[in-house]
Amino acid sequence: MTALPYLDSPTLHSLLSWPVAVQALADALRAGLDPAKSMARSVLRAGAGELLLMPAESPEAVGVKILGIAPENPTAGLPRIQGLYLLLDAATLTPKMLIDGAALTSLRTPAVSALAISRLAAPDAAVLTVFGTGPQAAAHVHAIGSIRALSAVRIIGRDPDRTLGLVDALRAAGVPAGIGTAHSLRDSDIVLCATTASTPLFHGDQLPARACVVAIGSHQSTLRELDDDVFRRASTVVVEDKATALREAGDVIMAVAAGALAAQDLLGLAEILDESGVPGISVFKSVGMGWQDLAVAQAAQTAWAAASTPGGAH
Repeated sequence: MTALPYLDSPTLHSLLSWPVAVQALADALRAGLDPAKSMARSVLRAGAGELLLMPAESPEAVGVKILGIAPENPTAGLPRIQGLYLLLDAATLTPKMLIDGAALTSLRTPAVSALAISRLAAPDAAVLTVFGTGPQAAAHVHAIGSIRALSAVRIIGRDPDRTLGLVDALRAAGVPAGIGTAHSLRDSDIVLCATTASTPLFHGDQLPARACVVAIGSHQSTLRELDDDVFRRASTVVVEDKATALREAGDVIMAVAAGALAAQDLLGLAEILDESGVPGISVFKSVGMGWQDLAVAQAAQTAWAAASTPGGAH
């Protein structure tokens, strides 16, 4: 076997803009991809942490993401999450490409959120409040900024130094960012929750009447970032796949158990592709699914192939 092309983080991000990644996800759903038929993730105890395996297939390709999640790595100066994505041809299962797994996650997760926000948030939504200071929080600001003209971005974090560090980095990139507080919610058009919290980050009654709320913090049934009141007030609640959300999304599972949300009222992401802003409070709860990695990986392979041809940019 010849050496596989490898896309590291800078290369991946140079090949795919946020709008292109968002469009790749929308195109996959419009082409008939059914998230309900996606292969389930596997989480295995291994070494100093966990192995996360996320396979997926499409008519053209098969892929699997393998991530190592080592909670103690940050104290050793190493990333908490590391791994690879292997892309194969569907007809022959011949390996075609390797991609930095953490970089792929940092691209596709904000792209999924941006896709949902582009359909749920008011077209003139301009004020964003972000809970979280990690890589996903930062990436989400840029992804959301690609689909809405943001006039203000408020960052809320537990660690003052990390919060200020993210604000400074965003300002250096031209983003109108500042440090936020719980009062920031009162006039927020979009609220992003990108934390490892196990209990709600704010009270649902703090939300304005047209807020679009996105929670991406976990895929565990026992963790939540949103309280029951968020779901009681929401007119629209969207998930990637209903069955997956009722199995993995703690925010949804607990709200249903409390009677704050009816399971039959959940909408799948594919059901809102033709929306352009919905009335009232909307919620998108994401747990991340393998089909999303595959859709973005295929788009990256296409862009890499185009850039690698004579006269291309790669």
